[in-house]
Amino acid sequence: MPRVSIIMGVYNGFKRMDRSIQSIIEQTYKDWEFIICDDGSSDDSYKKLQEYATKDNRIVVIKNVQNAGLAQTLNNCLKEVKGEYVARMDDDDYSHPDRLEKEVAFLDIHPEYAIVATGRNMMDEEGTWGEDTFVGERSASDIYRGYMFAHPTVMIRKEAYDKVGGYSTYPGIGREEDTDLWCKMYANGFKGYITGEKLLDYFESRSSMTRRKFKYRFAETRIKLKYRSRLDVPFYMIPLAFKPILVGMLPKAVVEMYHHYIFNKEIDK
Repeated sequence: MPRVSIIMGVYNGFKRMDRSIQSIIEQTYKDWEFIICDDGSSDDSYKKLQEYATKDNRIVVIKNVQNAGLAQTLNNCLKEVKGEYVARMDDDDYSHPDRLEKEVAFLDIHPEYAIVATGRNMMDEEGTWGEDTFVGERSASDIYRGYMFAHPTVMIRKEAYDKVGGYSTYPGIGREEDTDLWCKMYANGFKGYITGEKLLDYFESRSSMTRRKFKYRFAETRIKLKYRSRLDVPFYMIPLAFKPILVGMLPKAVVEMYHHYIFNKEIDK
């Protein structure tokens, strides 16, 4: 059985997913399976995925009957997982060749951590616009502040996924399945570490923070309030749960300046 399972959802990714898939095929670490779930695409994504699976038997392709959203799609991938470690991937990102090798090595020598994440280059259609190079352990309070793991960079012990029941899919979770996952894992005694080394090119528009819908901001706040006591977050930190909503109320120019600031790049001239 493979030691590492990579899970990825695809929705209408026909034009963008080749680079992502190829970056896994070209990993220096070879003991893996790549489980890809097509989430009811209306383009030819599923057909292309089947072609990849025909060429490389480490690639496992499954398909949702209809569009189910990322959380359920990843849960469907988890049902197929055989590996000890589970890595995440998105269909528009790029894993550097030694990403899996370094994440496996970290978890092998650090049994105290269930999650390892890496740094990332921030990319959009115009090229690299920022970077995320934080190094260190994340605490429950960090997660409450919004300083979380970049979901596509992580590798997680399968036992941690099993303990928390995978991704939550309850109504109102929006696109905050990752926030909910970190809260569940920390509430169950698991913890994680970010190595800081940039091992993933992460596709995100430099204006994404200003375009985030309020229903997702409210969802993040609800999740943090829900888990506060289980995370043993001090009472005085409760106002930080409302940070996503407050940021959304700021002028667009201020939010863009903040977005660029936290990723260590000057605003484009």
